[in-house]
Amino acid sequence: MNAPQTLKIPAIPRLTSLSHGGGCGCKIAPGVLSEILKNSSNLPIPPELLVGIETADDAAVYLLNDEQALIATTDFFMPIVDDPYDFGRIAATNAISDVYAMGGTPIMALGLVGMPISVLPLETIGAILRGGQDVCRDAGIPIAGGHTIDSVEPIYGLVVLGLVHPSRVKKNSGAKAGDVLILGKPLGVGILSAALKKEILSEEGYAQMIAVTTQLNKPGIALAKLEGVHALTDITGFGLAGHGLELARGAKLKMQIELARIPLLPGVMALAEAGVVTGASERNWASYGADILLPAGISKAQQALLSDPQTSGGLLVACAPELEAEVLACFRQGGFAQAATIGRMTAGSGLEVLN
Repeated sequence: MNAPQTLKIPAIPRLTSLSHGGGCGCKIAPGVLSEILKNSSNLPIPPELLVGIETADDAAVYLLNDEQALIATTDFFMPIVDDPYDFGRIAATNAISDVYAMGGTPIMALGLVGMPISVLPLETIGAILRGGQDVCRDAGIPIAGGHTIDSVEPIYGLVVLGLVHPSRVKKNSGAKAGDVLILGKPLGVGILSAALKKEILSEEGYAQMIAVTTQLNKPGIALAKLEGVHALTDITGFGLAGHGLELARGAKLKMQIELARIPLLPGVMALAEAGVVTGASERNWASYGADILLPAGISKAQQALLSDPQTSGGLLVACAPELEAEVLACFRQGGFAQAATIGRMTAGSGLEVLN
């Protein structure tokens, strides 16, 4: 008698094994993106378009009337973690952040879903969408529709719409000389994601990574109401140095940041010193490193942290010095315990890193 055959159930692959890059580390490097877009033809710009592509801002803003402007943005990427529910939460939090970075209040979202239907169980895909829905519920908005495709790599994100008073739009180009710079979240998400992919990230490190990447940047709404807040952006795939350069170029000023004052996630520096960094960090630096003045003695690990791609990173605020305490208090009240002043804006150009 033949032995009964055991039913073989195919193993569910790790989400991160299905993508060549994860989170905001999937972004096309800034130098390559500039080359792609340099010959793009520009359509006529209507006067109602308050913010477009001019300074690589976080979202587009369109004037509706004297009291309202519409914020429109989209963001999507491939998995940065293997847990499908966490992936959905991170992707949704990251997408909504651009509305907060413009000083706006989100009003609704549309889902963007690309999944390898023949590879992933429907339950896994459902968990991704549920994670996004729960974050949108926390933000107080519905997912009102969307679009799905069958793709080779898993992709999830949102189109997000928001509203802001036209006088409270916070561009990334409005910084003034003398402004202090305040960062809302610690750095190191890219390094933790690299450690996760190498299967060397501790449970505590994973918990820290999930906590920071699923924390909505809601303080942006309150910050927009402060006249002394001159510029806002969020730190994502181009790293602190890349998005800092965008802010400096937009304002035609120099940004100075102090290494010792930059908040970091626990364990990140040790991982960076061990060579656990992302390929996106290196591509970022190759794109804009020539425009950054580094101090003598800076280590490779410290340099890698400056260009480390942040997924769902923190807000970077440029504000008048007399508002520093109030801005920090706004972050603290919102649960951003590691928000810190990291530098200042001065006359000049580019980005200078100080010890």
